[in-house]
Amino acid sequence: MKVEDIKKILIVGGGTMGQQTALICALHGYDVVMYDISMEILEKGFARVAKNSVRLTASGLCTKEAADAALPRISLTDNPETAADNVDFVIESVPEDPELKGRIFAMFHELCKPEAIFTTNTSTLVPSMFAHAVGRPDKFCAFHFHDISMTKIVDVMPHPGTSAETTETVRGFAARIGQVPIMLHTENNGYVFNNMLMACLDSALTLATRKVASIEDIDRSWMGVLHTPLGPFGMIDSIGLDTVWKVTDFWAQTRQDKKAIANALFLKEHVDEGRLGIKVGKGFYDYPEPAYAKKDFLEPAKQENKLKNGE
Repeated sequence: MKVEDIKKILIVGGGTMGQQTALICALHGYDVVMYDISMEILEKGFARVAKNSVRLTASGLCTKEAADAALPRISLTDNPETAADNVDFVIESVPEDPELKGRIFAMFHELCKPEAIFTTNTSTLVPSMFAHAVGRPDKFCAFHFHDISMTKIVDVMPHPGTSAETTETVRGFAARIGQVPIMLHTENNGYVFNNMLMACLDSALTLATRKVASIEDIDRSWMGVLHTPLGPFGMIDSIGLDTVWKVTDFWAQTRQDKKAIANALFLKEHVDEGRLGIKVGKGFYDYPEPAYAKKDFLEPAKQENKLKNGE
């Protein structure tokens, strides 16, 4: 499969990253089909795709004409056979469970045409963990997106069995949809940026679980020193607490790391309360007006009782 042969894209998973990848592909003229286990999930996901297109237009990242033309290119189905029909390129974005990913790829291997390329948008796993289950390991690699409203950086990470042709086609496809491919030469959990980011989030979670400082002050420290618009817990809200919990819990259980297990339990408490982050309007902060975005978040604290006469 050459990059010029790619016409139709299958997005497996109607969550946050599935929505974003569907939109960016459609914006660049590709026909896109989104697949998930229910139409209810897909319809909610498509509603967020439409909202994302408005946000991209408002921020100047695309024109209204382009956004209006993109949405009709996206179709929805909860039928695997319909989803697989004549697709050339598959982007999977399902929960961070290698067994689940393997089962889904195995199913679509039987349904998709032999030359179709399969990619995983996994955040922290490596493709060799489930390449054996894919059915076409030579046509399989990791293709990882970040938030499309913030960056054009994507990661392309082959596993030892990925063919050179597949790697080059995925790199070329990334360029075709306006992204900047970061080419990994060796498999690495978390790619490049996410590897650094997860170390930051892990440290922030540990500070919170050990009650070293409040969530707000942890974010203030990061934002105040680096002059960033949000801190680690604002980032977790943006990514989704359920996503960060799944990643943290997977590695905590795999490595039997007590610190990571405590962090996962801390996140799980919030997830169980329905505080999943920006996508539901509440996480560590409440949206659409989180405390960290207010002008006084980094202002000196107002003292109700001022010291007088040196006291």
